[in-house]
Amino acid sequence: MAPTAALPGVSYVMPVLNEVEHIAAAIDSLTAQDYTGPYEIVLALGPSVDGTNDVIAAMAAQDARIRSLPNEIGSTPSGLNVAIRASVYPVIVRVDAHSVLPANYTRIAVATLQRTGADNVGGIMFAEGNTSFEKAVARAYGARSGLGGTPHHVGGKEGPTETAYLGVFRRDRLFEVGLFDENVKRGQDWELNRRLRASGGTVWFTPELKVTYRPRSSLSRLIRQFVATGIWRGELARRFGTANSLRYFVPPLAVLGVLGGLILGVVGLVVGLPWLALVFVVPAAYALFVLGAAVLAASEGIRTGLWYLIVLPCIHFGWGIGFILGFLKLTRNITVHTGR
Repeated sequence: MAPTAALPGVSYVMPVLNEVEHIAAAIDSLTAQDYTGPYEIVLALGPSVDGTNDVIAAMAAQDARIRSLPNEIGSTPSGLNVAIRASVYPVIVRVDAHSVLPANYTRIAVATLQRTGADNVGGIMFAEGNTSFEKAVARAYGARSGLGGTPHHVGGKEGPTETAYLGVFRRDRLFEVGLFDENVKRGQDWELNRRLRASGGTVWFTPELKVTYRPRSSLSRLIRQFVATGIWRGELARRFGTANSLRYFVPPLAVLGVLGGLILGVVGLVVGLPWLALVFVVPAAYALFVLGAAVLAASEGIRTGLWYLIVLPCIHFGWGIGFILGFLKLTRNITVHTGR
């Protein structure tokens, strides 16, 4: 890994489950990298039912560097660990089946690892949609009104960070800290990066890395995604307390404020306490916030702006309600897979 050494080998690791729409593009973006060091592509295959594994088998038959292993559990962290354990090179590049890496991604990431001495390097998750709905979701990912404007969504200065999107890791450090926690079905990146930092390591953000991400293609899938993500973020907040950034508590507080304002306002009108209806100001303010954000989103098309009116509250309330459920341990059996 020294800057003067020959380029280190790279192992791309990817958990895959029901990704027939995107898997070929994701793999093609790996074989098209301009990195000149040796590499392999290790895929951990869950029990897909949509033909994903057939696509992978055909691609592997054409390229010996592509190999796959079964991921019987089917979850993201178990799949990552299966692939990492089977890998052979000193640099691990985590890849998502929804992601498309630019051709210079590996070259820049490895150079950044060598230059900074970091344990993990990540960049920007650049969401990009095709339909009006997907464009609305993509805008929410990259807007402060949507996911809060963290560096790995909107960019920022290069330097140490709390966590990173995907990640390019030193393989030996992954084994030192115990790989991904398979009991954490979502948010496993943050939890692993917490252990890397706690053991004296560095997680590094660089805006030079920009990965195209394909958002969920339907409202139901989007809601399920964010409820599940919120549940696990709430679980992690309960486990690790102040180790979590305060921004994670904003969506659940907003949910409580809006719902509480609606309930108290209605009660005030029913029981004849009109002054209590003043709490309607909270949901009214949120509605104006969403409307204003949707007007701005309409710059990408009227249909995108209209979808934004629906997408933004679904993201906020799905994540916020999930967070509350996870934080208060109101859900017992949480099963979240990598597939759509």
